[in-house]
Amino acid sequence: MHIDDFGMDTITLAGDLRAKLRAVREAGFGQIMLSARDLVGHPEGWRAAVQDVQASGLRVTGFQVLRDFEGLSGHLHDYKVDIAKGMLEVCHALGAKVLLACSSTSQHASADPDDLARDLRKLATLAVPLGIKVAYEGLSWGRHINEYTTAWDVVCRADRANLGLAIDSYHLLAAKTPLDALDEIDARKIFLVQLSDFLWNEVRSFEERMTTARHFRVFPGEGVHTGALAEIVARLDRLGYRGDYSFEVFNDDYQQLPLPTVAQRARRSAVWLAEDVLRRSTPLPNRLRLRGPA
Repeated sequence: MHIDDFGMDTITLAGDLRAKLRAVREAGFGQIMLSARDLVGHPEGWRAAVQDVQASGLRVTGFQVLRDFEGLSGHLHDYKVDIAKGMLEVCHALGAKVLLACSSTSQHASADPDDLARDLRKLATLAVPLGIKVAYEGLSWGRHINEYTTAWDVVCRADRANLGLAIDSYHLLAAKTPLDALDEIDARKIFLVQLSDFLWNEVRSFEERMTTARHFRVFPGEGVHTGALAEIVARLDRLGYRGDYSFEVFNDDYQQLPLPTVAQRARRSAVWLAEDVLRRSTPLPNRLRLRGPA
């Protein structure tokens, strides 16, 4: 099956890192999205975790997540810069090419988009020597940046080659941002796409967004937004996006299921997206024929 562009996020799975890596690999995936907690929580230390990842044969989709970085000043800014440097170091050791940074929820963050762009420019500059791209994601509950359109504006203001967008279908659907605005984005500046469905028809309030995000996400095709997700993926493909898709599914129920069961659910979603939505199936042997004379 042509699911090379799809991967799982470890946040979906219960158990230790080695068990997660094995389940994802056995389900047929070739990549995995890692969280900082996967590494720092390893009983033998984060460098041993890096060795486990390398031994798994899985490519690291990206490393997440740097929170509340932009728009701060004084000691808060200096503190976050130090945190960013530490995360970039681990990201580099993993061989990950993308660091995910999400829009700030801090009450101390500036609302001035030029201030936000200045800090993201600094983050991108720190990542350059390590060969890392920074994917900036607009959280639907972000204090000032809560849609991919405003996140794109800040990325454009920052104007760095290794700074781009992370598109998350959950936040796109929760914020009800029109899909037509995707056509205004340069596909080369989309560094990561995260996909999930959810079980509610509509997300209205801040509290509902947070609750749904933490407990009611499901894999694409399992929720009530199948058509919308298919449209998002198809539109991104028409736009020229050829990067990775990661399933970021927060679900407490999945945490209580065996790892192979959850990984196989993810595989079904990947096959549906690859073959039914993106039409990437391979012709069967001896089924391809040249057109004969009229």
